This record gives sequence, C-alpha cells and structure tokens, in this order.
Amino acid sequence: MAWQNICFLTDASHAEPMCDALLEAGALSASIEDADAGTPDEQPQFGEPGSVNTPGWMHSKVVVLLEPDADIAGVLGEAARAIGLPDVPAYTVEAVAEQNWVQLTQSQFDPIHVSERLWIVPSWHESPDPAAINLILDPGMAFGTGSHPTTRLCLEWLERHVTAGCSVLDYGCGSGILAIAAARLGAGSVAGVDIDPQAVEAARANAERNGVAALFADSAEPVAGEYDVVVANILSNPLRVLAPAICAHVRPGGRLALSGILREQVDEIIAIYAQWIPLQVADTREDWVCLSGIRP
Repeated sequence: MAWQNICFLTDASHAEPMCDALLEAGALSASIEDADAGTPDEQPQFGEPGSVNTPGWMHSKVVVLLEPDADIAGVLGEAARAIGLPDVPAYTVEAVAEQNWVQLTQSQFDPIHVSERLWIVPSWHESPDPAAINLILDPGMAFGTGSHPTTRLCLEWLERHVTAGCSVLDYGCGSGILAIAAARLGAGSVAGVDIDPQAVEAARANAERNGVAALFADSAEPVAGEYDVVVANILSNPLRVLAPAICAHVRPGGRLALSGILREQVDEIIAIYAQWIPLQVADTREDWVCLSGIRP
C-alpha cells in the first residue's frame, strides 16, 4: 500500500507547533518548506555568523507523511485542536509508493569530474581515478553535492587560486565541500561557517572522511580573523546583507570569490562590494556567475 503525503499552507507562527502536534498525533514525518520557493517572494533563511535569527517563512508549506490507512482528517483535526486552531486546514493528498529510499537517494549522486585533477566522489562510490584529488562526500542534510553550477564555479576558482599554505574561509560552508577542496589543494589553515548546525555537523564528518583538519563553526560561534582566501557560495540576498562581514575576513592583498549570483544580479553585487573590494566576473556557467577580486 502507498503512504499518504499531505500538504497544506499556514504561517510561520503555526507551522512548527503544527508539525509537533502532527507527530504527536501519529504522523511518520512532518516538515516545513517555503511556500514561495522558486518565486520572487522566496524568503531565504540566513543570518550573520554570531547572530540569531527567528526561523520560519510567513507563507509556510507543511508536508506530512502518514501511514497508508491513517485517518487524514482525524490526524489533522487532532493536531489543529492541540494548537488551538478552530478548523482543519485545506490540504492535498498524494500517494507515495514504498521504495528503498537509501538506494533511491544514492542513485541520484554519481562521481563528478570537476577538472583533470579534481573529482567529487559520493562515499558509496568507488573513485573513477584513484590518482586524482578525490573529494569523498556524504552531503547528508546540507547543501553542496558538487552538482550545482555555483559549486562547480567555486571549485574551479579555488583550483586556480589556492596556494600552498594559504588560509581559507568557506563562508556558508554547507557540506564543507569548498573548505575540504581547499585543504586538499594545499591550503594550510581552513575554516568554514554556516548558520545551519546540521550543515556544520555534515561538514565536520566530511572533513574527517577526507583526512582534512578544518575548523567548522555555526552562527553561535563567531568567526574571527582575516584569511588569504574567502569564498562565499550563498544566495544573492545574504551576499548583499553580509557584505561588510564577509569582506572583513579578507586580509589586505587577499582574494574573495562570491557565487550564488545570477547574471542579472552581477552589477548590483559589484556595486555593493566596491567600497571594500573591487570585483569582476571570474567565470560563468549556465545563468550563474562567480565574482572575484583582491582586497586593496
């Protein structure tokens, strides 16, 4: 029998309590997504390391997985009453066939040939080229499998600019792939920071898997110091807001690379960063751009 996947809309104040109540009422899982994802109203969740943001989306989508024979209206009604909602929210139902989820997930990630000497290899795969620099990766819950154009742009940029013994900061490290690549390419001290504790956990595990000594911290642990190389592969909105903090970590004469930027956003990002670091287009892939510059 197929499981039942239920979706409904709510707001930030009710989304998390509703998920907790649904789990108490017998749901197998309950998660929250941005109902405006992929639209101009998408609301990224970000914050400067060292600060605490209130999480959640004003327009939230709750996704619930129930047993095949679960009483949908009954479960939703019990959860709604538990948090003081007078009515069961309008919802949609989709059947989810039983599958080997581990096998299905792993089948989506194959080794990625970044360059002649650099491969990204999921932890469950054999390396296609044992003589290459192989980044063994288990993305877990964090962004950064190496397949996205922005990650590829940053990896290629690091390969061109990391020098032996230099210091590197990966600002918004996700799975840790950029910091780990920098270390494997010869960097000395390597650090990464992310607002998501699960990303930090995944990055630490990936670094250990690759035999890399790197310091990863979340937003509760402020990052200090200047670095020879800083790379930030995040969305354009946080790049705008965090420009002073990001630039402050680049030493005079050091290099900065930014990605997560669409072509139409390039001029604005360059203008924002111009007061600290002059940037120019380093490379493009599809509609994505990598900007880089040297701090005077």
